[in-house]
Amino acid sequence: MSEKVPATPASPVHDGGKTPGGIQLKGTCVSPGLVLGPVHIKDYELSNAPRQRVPLDQVERELNRFHKALSDSKRQLEDLKTRLQGKVSADHVRILDTHAALLRDGVFLSDVENLIINEQMALEAAIGKVVADFDRIFRLVKSDTLRERAVDLRDVGIRVLRNLERVAVDEKAAPAPDYVLVARELSIVDMFNLENEHVLGILTEAGGLTSHAAILARSMRIPTLTAVAGLLEKVREGDFVIVEATEGSVRVNPDELVRAQFRASSAIAKREAAAQPEAGRQTLLARRGARTRDGQPIALSASCGNLPEVDQALELGLSGVGLYRTELLYLVEREQPSLESLTAHYAAVLEHARGESVTFRLLHVDSSLEVPYLHEARELNPGLGRAGVRILLAREQVLRRQLQALLRAAPASSNTRARIVVPFVTDCADLRRVKEILFEERYALRKAGVPFQDQVELGAVIETPVAALGARDLAREADFLVLSLDSLLQYLVAADRENHELRHCFEPIHPFALRLILQIVEVCEQSARSLSAFGVTAVSPINLPFLIGAGLKQFCIAPVGLEDFLTHLEAVDLRGARRSATLAARASCQAEMQSLVQGYRHGYARE
Repeated sequence: MSEKVPATPASPVHDGGKTPGGIQLKGTCVSPGLVLGPVHIKDYELSNAPRQRVPLDQVERELNRFHKALSDSKRQLEDLKTRLQGKVSADHVRILDTHAALLRDGVFLSDVENLIINEQMALEAAIGKVVADFDRIFRLVKSDTLRERAVDLRDVGIRVLRNLERVAVDEKAAPAPDYVLVARELSIVDMFNLENEHVLGILTEAGGLTSHAAILARSMRIPTLTAVAGLLEKVREGDFVIVEATEGSVRVNPDELVRAQFRASSAIAKREAAAQPEAGRQTLLARRGARTRDGQPIALSASCGNLPEVDQALELGLSGVGLYRTELLYLVEREQPSLESLTAHYAAVLEHARGESVTFRLLHVDSSLEVPYLHEARELNPGLGRAGVRILLAREQVLRRQLQALLRAAPASSNTRARIVVPFVTDCADLRRVKEILFEERYALRKAGVPFQDQVELGAVIETPVAALGARDLAREADFLVLSLDSLLQYLVAADRENHELRHCFEPIHPFALRLILQIVEVCEQSARSLSAFGVTAVSPINLPFLIGAGLKQFCIAPVGLEDFLTHLEAVDLRGARRSATLAARASCQAEMQSLVQGYRHGYARE
């Protein structure tokens, strides 16, 4: 929670004073906390860079300007790393190394230089075009990792451009440093000015929960909300806002009485935090526990995709990593990662897990990601094409290298055990072939005298309808099952989760899908196989009681969403949830489910 509450400026008159509480907007919490302050808008678009050309005799000057701005940007990042040392975890500080690496990236540098040399493009225009081209490509694919990389590259481009300008117009007007930043997207370059002073709070219209900027915001405890619909239309420069990031809301231009009430709440919270230092050292899970209102324990593990998330999961008290997405190393470079780099990364994940188990999901990419050594070209329907285990079995050397790296990363002497789960499974043949290759790689390592983890549990991700229908056979073949609820529902109801107009297809869960989940739970209980679920749909407060009522007792949670999940879980009454799930599974359409949501309040305790 922020401790700095700046003086109240005069509020603009566009609110009209219609409501004492001001205009209220909703968003998604990235970093919890309460903060009050004036708004400063940074909505810099790379497309604003003028598309002008320079005479031939000015080309060398543009190249010199480019390298000087790169040098200035590198110095700023080093200074920022120094300032953050001791304030945030070392792994989070190393996030800035990603930006430093992009400043040295050969592709980025050569593309900018080629536009200057061959097309006599002005430096500002060249940077804007290169970053925009990468951004457009990355945003066409359904990959959070590539989208985050696009944001990182955009940050680097803006940092270089701001160093060219030295002092941007909006920097002159900023009420530094005590303001709430409002921007289109969450980015590291906007979290700090050129003097590396950070802001009170952050509001963005778009952005993800797992970007590098989000990780830094959480680590620095800057109250942050993303996905605030209509933010840039409804908030203006100098507006006064109250950001209740924990609640996912922001109040714009409330009256003075409301501001005073929130200031008092902030002061009380700070006194309570100071009076209970020991409680702050306990993990969130230790303080809250993971139980329903009537005491039913629910097993929680982490869903992660990078080392900072693993650290955050352990700090919160999550028991191991129930799903580690391994795509990152394959997407950040154009060449296939080496065996050594894969082994080192997986070993680091296991080391950071500190004795807790880690379930690694094998590489799961489709042709839309344009990984050249996997797909020659984009397929007509990438989501239903060669993805997951399909492409891994078609590119067997990629699969063998990843399996060998996982085996080598967790030798028998390690305190942390690695498990492997196979994505996009259709039937038992997929698992059997992966088992054969795993056996062959173990034999090769044993023959070479290389230490490795001999016994590895192998599981299957249930995300295709055919796998769900064949769950009984897969449970006999696999050591455990993992339910990817987002993907399974998407295929079952033939609706794209990215299409906001179809979001109603996922909340509440369709009754026919719930029937299938009940069958999968029954299969796992009868075969004594563990079953965990992950995905946005799985942790939705609307769906959670139905899923718990259907018998799901293990969930993989993104660390950033743990506190909200525990709050919703504590409101679930198991007996009511079971009754709701039974009635919901008998429904003949989703409209009847909506009635149950209203009538039974999803199994939550009535107030």
